[in-house]
Amino acid sequence: QVHLVESGGGLVQAGGSLRLSCAASGNIFSINAMGWYRQAPGKQRELVATSTSAGSTNYAVSVEGRFTISRDNAKNTVFLQMNSLKPEDTAVYYCNVLTHWPVINYWGQGTQVTVSS
Repeated sequence: QVHLVESGGGLVQAGGSLRLSCAASGNIFSINAMGWYRQAPGKQRELVATSTSAGSTNYAVSVEGRFTISRDNAKNTVFLQMNSLKPEDTAVYYCNVLTHWPVINYWGQGTQVTVSS
């Protein structure tokens, strides 16, 4: 019913940039929040950045000042601009969408981001 399509991952050198995108399609009346999570091998999945419908944003301390989350509400799309990438940013990045009406939490399939030294 709701499909999340992620793109933008890849291999980049330290200090470089990538821009991730996630487009939600399907039977969606309203999106309350959109965000990004990541999981590195052997580690727990962690919050990277979120954006609520009220305009509030939240970032992990480790990415604050380097990453920027933005949304195109008309297209139900969320972006993650990642600058000054570090090797420790290497992980699978997952898009997350929280809808209301109905209230459902959706996850994308994940996109690999690899940052070389």
